[in-house]
Amino acid sequence: MYTSLISTDELARQLSDPALVLVDCRHNLSDVDAGQRAYGASHLPGARFMHMDRDLSGERTGGNGRHPLPDVAALSGSLSRAGIDASKQVVAYDQNNGMWASRLWWLLHWLGHDAAAVLDGGIDKWIAEGRPITADRPSVQSARFVAMTPRPVISSADILRGLSNHSSNPLTIIDARAPERFRGDIEPLDPVAGHIPGAINRPYGANLTPQQTFKPAELLRAEFDAQLGGAPLSSVVHQCGSGVTACHNLLAMEVAGLPGSRLYPGSWSEWVADPARPVARGT
Repeated sequence: MYTSLISTDELARQLSDPALVLVDCRHNLSDVDAGQRAYGASHLPGARFMHMDRDLSGERTGGNGRHPLPDVAALSGSLSRAGIDASKQVVAYDQNNGMWASRLWWLLHWLGHDAAAVLDGGIDKWIAEGRPITADRPSVQSARFVAMTPRPVISSADILRGLSNHSSNPLTIIDARAPERFRGDIEPLDPVAGHIPGAINRPYGANLTPQQTFKPAELLRAEFDAQLGGAPLSSVVHQCGSGVTACHNLLAMEVAGLPGSRLYPGSWSEWVADPARPVARGT
């Protein structure tokens, strides 16, 4: 069972396994149908496509962020139509670095399906190695995905309590956005620039080698240990702009052997929807 990453070599050996379900998660924030077009042109053999906005996110209310968590019943239906049930090993992939695929990885683990992994290096690495791709759409037999009780996540109210000077349970918040967005120098997507007070910046790209594969587990662990400064893993909260690239840091901590941290799904886009919530700028 693969529960975090799978290499292209390992996937190539498993490709004909009937228990394997491949899911193409390619996406582009500035062109939300680009991933689906790319899938239509070519994809890994047998792969299904799941859309970030339509399948892996829920309805926006104006106050719950840009990529709110999907309704459990709706997500279970999407997973069932993709042929996923408790017997299946799911492998999610995207263009290369795992920033979109890690969202599906996290959602599956959130609902208790631990046999879910991300293809390290994505379709770009797969193609560069001369491995097979196709434009053929697979014939998918629906299954019955049964969601377990969702694992705990963090709300805006939890963070506000954690920021209190009298909090007995302070939180360690890790922000996966680019440094210039964290500092508040720019904000291309949300109406307010800056970060949650007290947050630590770890851009999700820090988890990757120059080849866009994940760093070795030992190196990731050393880097996270240095940033966390001994904070208990149960206090660690991951956020980003909308709860997507934060999953990349959650995956990296899992690879590093540091489980138990949690996601703030609404992230910055939810946080700044309420002007009463505090904002910090700079480093």
